[in-house]
Amino acid sequence: MNDILRLKQANCKNCYKCIRNCPVKSIKFSDGQANILAGDCILCGRCFVNCPQDAKEVRNDVPLVKELFAKGTPVIASVAPSFIAEFPAVCFDDMKRALLQLGFADAQETAIGAQIVAAEYDEMIRKGEQDVIISSCCHSVNTLIQKYHPMALSCLAPVLSPMLAHCKLIKQQNPGAAAVFIGPCISKKEEAALYGDCDVVLTFEELEAWMEEAGVQLEATAPEAQHRKKARFFPIKGGVLRTMHTDEDTGYTYLAVDGVQNCIAALKEIEAGNLTHCFIEMNACEGACVNGPGIRHHHHSVLGGEVKVMHFAGDDAFDAPAPAQMDMAKNMPYLGTHSQIPGEATIREILAKIGKTSPEQELNCGSCGYPTCRDKAIAVYQGKADLTMCLPYLKERAETFSGYVINNTPNAIFTLDEDLCIQQINRAACALFNLKSPKEVIGSPIVRLMNPSEYLNVMTTGIAVKDKQQYLAEYDKYVSENIVYDREYHVILSVMRDITQEQQRQNERDEIVSRTVDVTNSVIEKQMRVVQEIASLLGETTAETKIALTKLKDAIQE
Repeated sequence: MNDILRLKQANCKNCYKCIRNCPVKSIKFSDGQANILAGDCILCGRCFVNCPQDAKEVRNDVPLVKELFAKGTPVIASVAPSFIAEFPAVCFDDMKRALLQLGFADAQETAIGAQIVAAEYDEMIRKGEQDVIISSCCHSVNTLIQKYHPMALSCLAPVLSPMLAHCKLIKQQNPGAAAVFIGPCISKKEEAALYGDCDVVLTFEELEAWMEEAGVQLEATAPEAQHRKKARFFPIKGGVLRTMHTDEDTGYTYLAVDGVQNCIAALKEIEAGNLTHCFIEMNACEGACVNGPGIRHHHHSVLGGEVKVMHFAGDDAFDAPAPAQMDMAKNMPYLGTHSQIPGEATIREILAKIGKTSPEQELNCGSCGYPTCRDKAIAVYQGKADLTMCLPYLKERAETFSGYVINNTPNAIFTLDEDLCIQQINRAACALFNLKSPKEVIGSPIVRLMNPSEYLNVMTTGIAVKDKQQYLAEYDKYVSENIVYDREYHVILSVMRDITQEQQRQNERDEIVSRTVDVTNSVIEKQMRVVQEIASLLGETTAETKIALTKLKDAIQE
């Protein structure tokens, strides 16, 4: 499991933005969460930078440095030259004072190691033993080649990065001391763990949070006259080349490539044999290290940071040992990702499951995070993605389902715009109004079918109509209608239930009751005459009999 860059599960919201921005698609989407695959990840930090929900987090290693302090170990900081673009400092002395307040025994510039590395690159070019040379300063680029471009692995310069070179120098000069690199990079944490020499890596973001916690203020002071060092160019695009002796007639072409996608394109060119006799400076971050993922909230512009670096750097050199005095070799073996690629039949089978049975249906919209539908199908096969990540497919399925429901409901449904023109109408409504198809009335005023006054009233007042029963004489139908006006979507919705048969049955019941009442009245009248005749003979009142028969009649009417 990747313990350097992790997912905060509660925050992940199914947006797929991390997948879209991951250049190597090292993210597995499952259970509604985007999980980072450590075996495929190159720790470029693009997912961390681009996550809109702040669902990715970088391991905080400040506690490790505090432990070193607590043990009494002298801790020396190696500070990347890109600090000048991130902090409100005008010189390295400003940064050093702040670090000493935190408890560091000393602080030095990683640019010292960059100068050593640049000299090693110059020596490789002078020897001319390697046709194409790719700089090995960026650990994410190194990992990209080790995992995904093994054919270009022989071109990777087997040289320590500036971080490792400087930390190694610090430990040689200060036996027993610990070296802590501070920079804008996430992948340096892994590089330190793999190759040693550097004990802990902190990002600028971690350092700033620590300084806030400790109440340490970095104060910019007017610097005394100082030399502007050439190796400080390293954190900007082309900075490695500016530190080297590219003005000499070496026969090599010097190129600078930034951004993982551009690096991948360059590596494909190299693997195809299209580039020869050249030195290529590669940076995973666009704009190089001044735009690294470990810069707090990325609140500075790339160009603004580059300008600061250029003012900070110059033509002078650090007093550093020559490469021959240090072992600069770095072993970077092939790693691979061990991902299986499905056959064409399997890919077509997966595509068919999301309704893509022909090339024309492969929209390649990228909404799922993958550049093409085929790439998405391969990811499904590899267990990185699932079928529900295809938004056009889900939209089409939802529309098909809702359309099926609306068209198969027995209720008549239609919608009107604010001009009271018909926008949609279902099959039941067509049957109710004796229409052959919706095309006959789509776009037509509702007055063509019925009186529009009720719809106009609902739109004007905003008061919905519920279960209003009416007789449509033109269609000889009784209906119960609900009318709703949606102000947000500017649409009037009508749902009519055909109650003609119910009304007819009710009419029949009313007719039966009416006939029954008539018969009852006739019986009562006859009985009254008979009772009156008997009563006159017996001398009894007819009042009680009349009351009883009247109650019987009223009961029948009810």
